[in-house]
Amino acid sequence: MTQRLLSTVGRALTALTGPELKEAIRLSEGRSLVAELVVTAPPLVDGISNAELAAAFGADILLLNFYDVNHPTISGLPGADARTVKTLCGRPVGINLEPSLRVPPGRRATPENAQKAAEQGVDLILITGNPETGVDTAGVIEAARSIRAALGSRILLAAGRMHAAGVSAEAGADLTPVGAVRELSQVADIVLVPAPGTVPGMTVEAVRNLVQAVHQGGALAMTAVGTSQEGADTETIRQIALWAKMTGADLHHIGDSGYQGVALPENILAYSLAIRGRRHTYRRMAASILR
Repeated sequence: MTQRLLSTVGRALTALTGPELKEAIRLSEGRSLVAELVVTAPPLVDGISNAELAAAFGADILLLNFYDVNHPTISGLPGADARTVKTLCGRPVGINLEPSLRVPPGRRATPENAQKAAEQGVDLILITGNPETGVDTAGVIEAARSIRAALGSRILLAAGRMHAAGVSAEAGADLTPVGAVRELSQVADIVLVPAPGTVPGMTVEAVRNLVQAVHQGGALAMTAVGTSQEGADTETIRQIALWAKMTGADLHHIGDSGYQGVALPENILAYSLAIRGRRHTYRRMAASILR
């Protein structure tokens, strides 16, 4: 029987299959935290990678941005790939893939790259767009369909947008229409939407409507802090966390731009404390990966 992600530690955490990971997140009732980090950015603290830092401060899942499946690079971990991060940190690992020709071939959202990612130990693929990549909602939906058809349920598939990614016609409140969210929920395991207060017009009520549409489609909802507010003060982070929880989100994402490369560690901790308190936060921080 699948346990809550909230309570799972050590080898059991990294052994979860895609369907098991999805159920473990669902059972945790809005208390799962995903920390994103730029794998090409220098480590925030010398002698340790940003992935290890994010794990130490309470992240349940590590999301690698700028990860190139053709040329895997993890700053601070020479010669490492996603599987190495997973082994060292004791966390499920995801990567971003983008439906855009503006990014290198190894970062594009194609079935071939998704297959390579799975072979490199990736547990979750998020189809989204970084700033100025021109990724739109239609592209995200199309890429999600092709990757799902190719990989089935082998890995957890997430899709959605944190911000406009340079597409001005889909900015602000027009970023993620309810119809598109419903469509994505039929294909992806997890649908990504902006957290309240991160994108103009994204109120608690607006995001709540999107989350309800995701749940009606059978998928999980992940709210994202992808607008550099991961570098704000801890009070702002706590407020966003509580607003996101009010929407019914199953997972909470915190972005990679505290300064650059990873959220401020104290903000990862503040987000975790806000959504699940000290007991579960300290367990995640303290549990040995060898359990």
